[in-house]
This record gives sequence, structure tokens and C-alpha cells, in this order.
Amino acid sequence: MMSLTFSERVSEYGKLMRIDKPIGTLLLLWPTLWALWVAGEGQPSPLVVAIFTIGTFLMRSAGCVINDYADKDFDGHVERTRNRPLAARRVTPKEALLLAAGLALVSLLLILPLNGLTIALSVPAVFLAGSYPYTKRFLAIPQAYLGIAFGFGIPMGFAALQGEVPAVAWVMLVANVFWAVAYDTEYAMVDRPDDLKIGIKTSAITFGRYDVAAVMTCYAVTLALIGWSGLHTGRGVVFLAGLAVAAGIMVYHYTLIRERDRPKCFKAFLHNNWVGGAIFAGWALDYLLASVQ
Repeated sequence: MMSLTFSERVSEYGKLMRIDKPIGTLLLLWPTLWALWVAGEGQPSPLVVAIFTIGTFLMRSAGCVINDYADKDFDGHVERTRNRPLAARRVTPKEALLLAAGLALVSLLLILPLNGLTIALSVPAVFLAGSYPYTKRFLAIPQAYLGIAFGFGIPMGFAALQGEVPAVAWVMLVANVFWAVAYDTEYAMVDRPDDLKIGIKTSAITFGRYDVAAVMTCYAVTLALIGWSGLHTGRGVVFLAGLAVAAGIMVYHYTLIRERDRPKCFKAFLHNNWVGGAIFAGWALDYLLASVQ
């Protein structure tokens, strides 16, 4: 363990939390915002939106810390991750656990003003976030588990604004699972050679030569389930336009991943921010236009 100044240590903690890489926070935030806008019928409480937005950042950060703690003996063997703070021994495992616990505690304090159902749902949410990194040891498609963890803001959002979790919330959660399998398979395609060497299980390895077809199939199911959710909640042409934009972006991703070029696969993964944003924009604008008519 190398000696670091206070500012250097803070910097390492920031890297451990992936503050410099916001894509994970955004992929976690978009489905949460979908849920808040649907549950709030286009006008969710600003306080609830603020609580969930800050909580998303904190829980994603905690999840990254736990992920690196779980993978500390593997990351040093993977080209893309070998310089992470824990793998490079610039941060100790004890420091990482304390940081993750602190972030989770602040997240819990944030939701205390909300109702009991939301607080109760935070328990499985924390469990999912903390246990996901370990699923790569035994699940053939751990990305599906990630999709549940990343989408648990959906039932929590409905609980916070409606006091219940209706069927449409669970459909949206399933949609997020398929979306996560799609984008995280693109991510896993980048690390596949390294993951095969060290024995980590990923969807890219499980799907094998059908990886591209699997990604596009998952995208299609995502669009179908989100489309049903939007129409079920009374949305119209503007919502469908946002969905069409998202579909166009997904087709573009096919052009990036079809040759399985590692940098292009990573670009496709990062580009999923625009998929989530397009879906949210269509949903939010549809509610907005309906409210002024």
C-alpha cells in the first residue's frame, strides 16, 4: 500500500466511485426518471425527483466500490481495469468497504422522508446492488441480475409517488432487464478475451457467436415492453416518436457491434445513454403537451 497525501486519497476514492465516468449513473437514472414521470403523470414532486437523483448517484457509487472490492483479485489481470485503485493497491479493502457503507447510509437517510413502502423497498435495492458483483462467479447471464438492480428505482419511484407498485411498474422493470442485458453485453464484448482467461461469467461468453443477435433481440423486447407501458398509461404520438428515435439509435449500435471490434463495442455501450434519454424525452414531452391542451 503506497503512501498518499489527503488530496491524492480523495482522488482515489473518486476514481473508486467512478465519478469521472458518469455513464453508469445515467443508465441507472434514466429508468428511474421514466418511472417518476409515469407515476407522477408528468408532474412528479420536485423533492422526490431530487431525492431519487441524488440517491441514484450515491447507490451507483456504492455499487462501483463493492464491484471493485469483489473483483480486486481479477481486475489486475484485465487490461481495462488493471489500474483501478483497489487492483493497483492504492486503496485498501477496508477503506473500500467503509466508503461503500458510508454511501449506502447516506442513501438511506435520503429516503427517510418518504413513505414506508419506499423505505421497505430500499432493503432489496441495497441487497441487489451489493450482491451483483458476486453473480459473475455463477450466473450465466449476470447482466440480467444487473438489470433488476439498475431498475429497482422503478418500483421505488411508483411506491414513493403512488403508495403502491402497479403492474405497469413491473413491466417497466422487466423492460429494463432486457435493456441492461443488451448494453452490458456490448460492454462484456470488450472484455471477453480477458474474462475467458480468468473464468468470469458474462452474457457475451454465454451467447457466444450469437452475441450480436442476442443484443438486438433484447433491444427489440425492450422497445415492445416500453411501448406497451406507454400506451397502457395513455401516451400518444410524441411518446412513440421518442421510442422511434431510441429504435434508430439501437440500429446504429448494430453497425458498431456487428464486427465485434472492441473499441466500437465500448462506444455502443456508452451510447446507450442516448437510448434512455430518448425514451424519457418522448415520455416527458408527451405528458407536457397533454397537460397544456
